[in-house]
Amino acid sequence: RNIISTQPFGCLPNHIVAKGMENKIKSIHPDANIVAVDYDPGASEANQLNRIKLMMSTAFKNLEE
Repeated sequence: RNIISTQPFGCLPNHIVAKGMENKIKSIHPDANIVAVDYDPGASEANQLNRIKLMMSTAFKNLEE
């Protein structure tokens, strides 16, 4: 139920497909923990890591419940 969606270089086709799949997954599994992380020259590593850490924090919190 924990998913990291990575996309290279702000790829528009990937963004469209990923958002569509995210909506479908959320409709089937409302408790899904999904984060999108862009990997391109304009994305800061700190932002990428923070998004992943936040997703992991939510995953661990959900395990405790």
